[in-house]
Amino acid sequence: MSISLQKGQKVSLSKDNAGLSKIIVGLGWDEVQQSSSGGGFLSALFGGGSKQQPIDCDASALMLKNGKLVDKSDIVYFGNLHHKSGTVNHQGDNLTGAGDGDDEQIVIDLAKVPQEYDKIVIVVNIYQAVQRHQHFGMIENAFIRLVDARKLNHFLDTSHFKTPLLFSTDASLKNPEIPLLKHLYQFT
Repeated sequence: MSISLQKGQKVSLSKDNAGLSKIIVGLGWDEVQQSSSGGGFLSALFGGGSKQQPIDCDASALMLKNGKLVDKSDIVYFGNLHHKSGTVNHQGDNLTGAGDGDDEQIVIDLAKVPQEYDKIVIVVNIYQAVQRHQHFGMIENAFIRLVDARKLNHFLDTSHFKTPLLFSTDASLKNPEIPLLKHLYQFT
């Protein structure tokens, strides 16, 4: 069963998924295709015809204690692929979003997350967005999904959003400094 998440909505991961112990967080995106007008000779001569770098979205997981990030080693991302507890593992960095399916994945072993961590925040940002003059409005077909690793069926999907940002104004989409945040809470 798939749940389409609405802005600000909270969903119990275990309610309809008895025995859920390991999830895969999948991130996917495609760069919006730009027109190929090239700009002509003068544009190429003065740098206007140069190809822009691909948009590199990055998924990260922040492991929080009492709702706070205590140590930078509690951030799992392309530069720190494995959490010290072994319970959160990033599967590697996709630099372009090319191809079908998940472009990046983070595997979380919920059953083994140490009790001191009460929240896992999933963050999506664009690598060097400010320097590259890129923003979330420049991507399409974006999604974040949660997959039950036992059954490999997704049960939480955000693919109905036109971009992974869950904001209502187009101005938010053009701000490269606003990351997407999703929270996973641990309740005992």
